[in-house]
Amino acid sequence: MSPKEQDFSKLIQDNQGLIIKVARLYTHNLDDQRDLFQEIVLQLWRSYDSFKGNSKISTWMYRVALNTAITLFRKNTKTIKTAELTDFHQPVLEEPHDSQPQISLLYKVIKMLNDIDRAIVTMYLDGIPYKDIAENIGITEVNTRVKMNRLKKTLKKLMIQYAE
Repeated sequence: MSPKEQDFSKLIQDNQGLIIKVARLYTHNLDDQRDLFQEIVLQLWRSYDSFKGNSKISTWMYRVALNTAITLFRKNTKTIKTAELTDFHQPVLEEPHDSQPQISLLYKVIKMLNDIDRAIVTMYLDGIPYKDIAENIGITEVNTRVKMNRLKKTLKKLMIQYAE
């Protein structure tokens, strides 16, 4: 494995939680999660050389992961063509069995949001600054803050509604 491939493999291993989270929020079953995970890694590899370091590596990874997920699943296709990535670390994806029912409920209601709102909430929950969220989504930072405040209210209502 070349030094570049080693660096990329470490990057994926260190940030696989981010990719798993996106795959989990944009799919409905374990097979689709695995396929999307691989597709995201492939797209990250393809754009790895274009990362200039102008933003955090996690911001860049979110941009690629979310764009890949939104593009693939907006087409409403069940079949995703993926390339096998045997040279890189593959995480063990499992059906979610969160120890806290509220976390499972949160994932359930986040999945009810549209693609863009789901992306905003996902990055917000990971502590990505509003500035970086806005850059990834393509809206102003002020608009991002307003949308997030509205999304918090929406999520709260949905959680109360579906907790019953």
